[in-house]
Amino acid sequence: MSMTDLLKAEDIKKAVGAFAAADSFDHKKFFQMVGLKKKNPDEVKKVFHILDKDKSGFIEEEELGFILKGFSADARDLSAKETKTLLAAGDKDGDGKIGVDEFSVLVAES
Repeated sequence: MSMTDLLKAEDIKKAVGAFAAADSFDHKKFFQMVGLKKKNPDEVKKVFHILDKDKSGFIEEEELGFILKGFSADARDLSAKETKTLLAAGDKDGDGKIGVDEFSVLVAES
């Protein structure tokens, strides 16, 4: 399954383009723009599993740095600051990674 099976390619392109500048990433705005906020819980979980590149059941800090690439291969990497901000927003239990339930909450809070 690819991201465009769940989200519109046009929405992905607009959202990735909106945060092309370094240190401009805002996960709440991004999740809204890409259409993730409107998806049902099962679809949000499917997006999580696409972003979980190593299939560990978690999105670790390193994977978070490449989160935009999970939506569009030609997107930029997040800066270290953006990655840490996103991790802090999503890591509710403090284990240094974001699980599927934490990701679902992160999207719902957007």
